[in-house]
Amino acid sequence: MQTVNSIPASDIIDALQNILDHSKALMPDLGTPYSKTGFPTNVHPAEGKSISAIVSEREQQLDTVLRDVSALETVMVGIKNLHQSLVEQKHKIIQSKLLHVGFMSVAVRLPTETLSQIFHYCLPEHEYLSPALKQAPMLLTSICRRWREVAVGMPSLWCRWLQRSRGHPISLALGSQPSVYLRRHLIQPYINQIRSLLVFFSRGERRPEIVFGDLPALQELTISGLDPYSPAFVRSIWFLPSTMRSLNVMNMRPHFDLELINSCRLMWANLTNVEIAISEPNAVLLLLQLCPNLSSFTLHVDFNLAQDLEPHTHTGVQTLRIAGAYSATGILSDLFNALSLPNLRVLEVLSDHHTLPLVAFLARSKCPLESLILGGRVRMTDLERTEYIALIPSIDIVEE
Repeated sequence: MQTVNSIPASDIIDALQNILDHSKALMPDLGTPYSKTGFPTNVHPAEGKSISAIVSEREQQLDTVLRDVSALETVMVGIKNLHQSLVEQKHKIIQSKLLHVGFMSVAVRLPTETLSQIFHYCLPEHEYLSPALKQAPMLLTSICRRWREVAVGMPSLWCRWLQRSRGHPISLALGSQPSVYLRRHLIQPYINQIRSLLVFFSRGERRPEIVFGDLPALQELTISGLDPYSPAFVRSIWFLPSTMRSLNVMNMRPHFDLELINSCRLMWANLTNVEIAISEPNAVLLLLQLCPNLSSFTLHVDFNLAQDLEPHTHTGVQTLRIAGAYSATGILSDLFNALSLPNLRVLEVLSDHHTLPLVAFLARSKCPLESLILGGRVRMTDLERTEYIALIPSIDIVEE
């Protein structure tokens, strides 16, 4: 039984309930001969002494009530704290009960082989493949640690799940382990269905088993962890299928430079969305040249060397999100000075540089900008805000 200061909580509750059942705030009789006469105009001296005594009595009564109110509020705080403590104890007791009931569960004590067979029967029977968190096999990974270990260690479970796709487009996210099975044997029968693929490579991994050009239906690709300068990357990504529209290589180290972007020029042509980290301003302009269909461009710049930049205009980009490291701040201004985007509608800039030549960039671009989002240390003066609004009256400006 829960106790408070060595007194059982149940005894405290019973005592309070008993007091409440037999308690009633007694209202004193406040009536006087003067209560119904209204506000007096003339008061006899003798009556003045009587009224003074009444006022003195009311002051004493008020002091008593105020002390009672204050004491009751203190008691109520204590009761609230006691209630909170009991609620916390309830949750802990429930958790402890469920934990120990789990130890009694037959399912927990089943051999791995038996549990694996049961998992196969848990797969949904409906036509469409769905990675829903509340359906098997995803649900099986969230029940407990052992179920997760068993489910993740069952390639046959995930193969049967994929078989239920029946030709529908598939979106997959593959971790680094087990690489050989999941990246080659598991997806091989479904290469004509994979539309979106997210692949995490282990740090230092040099030989991915996937050649992305072998996925003829691939439209969206995200690669994380692979060294873009490794021969493995070049081999796997050299010939992207013509269906490719979106590429995210933001989380690859080191960042892309002019030589690497040029060496992979065949993969850029059909892309409409690119998310990438670049180490040279010239490489940004080259990428724009190699992506004539680009409409959304998310860019992290880490420039360390200023370069002479030729003016460049791209008529397709409608959304530009750009973040610059501290070392890139001055060179980032040079990039904006060289760039024109006449169809830009959304511009988001996150930089450690306080001021950027954005007004001149927008004026030169003559674009129908709808939204300007500034973050990091980028700030605008009242004059700049006036210039933005004068340039594009309908613009929505957000400073984060």
